[in-house]
Amino acid sequence: MNEQYVKNVVEAALLAAGRPLSVDELVGVFDERDGSSAAEVEAALGALRADYETRGLELVEVASGHRIQIRAAVAEPVSRLWVERPAKYSRALLETLALVAYRQPITRGEIEQIRGVNVNPSIIKTLLERSWIRVVGHRDVPGKPELLGTTREFLDYFGLKKLDDLPTLGQLKELEDLRVQLSLPGAEPVVTTPDLSGSGGPSGAEPAAADGRAGAPDDEEAEDETDERHTGGAAEGDPPPLVRGLVAGGADPD
Repeated sequence: MNEQYVKNVVEAALLAAGRPLSVDELVGVFDERDGSSAAEVEAALGALRADYETRGLELVEVASGHRIQIRAAVAEPVSRLWVERPAKYSRALLETLALVAYRQPITRGEIEQIRGVNVNPSIIKTLLERSWIRVVGHRDVPGKPELLGTTREFLDYFGLKKLDDLPTLGQLKELEDLRVQLSLPGAEPVVTTPDLSGSGGPSGAEPAAADGRAGAPDDEEAEDETDERHTGGAAEGDPPPLVRGLVAGGADPD
């Protein structure tokens, strides 16, 4: 089959789908009589990736497959096409999501033990509704608390292929130190990363109280964890990179 034709079909399919497509799905786009193979589709993906190196688009591979998205360098001006602002997530929600991502599987009680405050139920509800986290099991202790983990949708949204692509805690610390050194004018105070090395990890026992430690303060969160309706995903250049999204970027003050 003509290589240029395969590349054109793959590119058109990725643009039309509006979601990541796996190699098998891309092979299935072709008629059986065309005889397109996975090797040809992989070659087309590689050619497209090279074509986009100097353009405003890029071809990336995430957990669900391959997708064409806006390059981060041009995301800001392109975002002006949308009248409504993208969602901004509260500090408490981002800290909770970061703990699930780095310490999974983890229970709500363990999150509360590490953060030192009771997790507002609306935070967990929001993360579940956005399909960023899911219940992956139950801790074998009295009460059988739910174990939380991230989803494929979480990886897709933040532009990751697998959990190993998450930045290390050392990289996050270096980023925070750099932000302090730069002292960017008008920059928001850096939201410190939760202490992910503290007690209460997945191997520890569930705290005695199901809703967190007795007397712990509650997160002062509104029922809706965003101040604007979310209007675009990672494919449109939103949200910002994972480090900014999980640690400091777009967080509302508590």
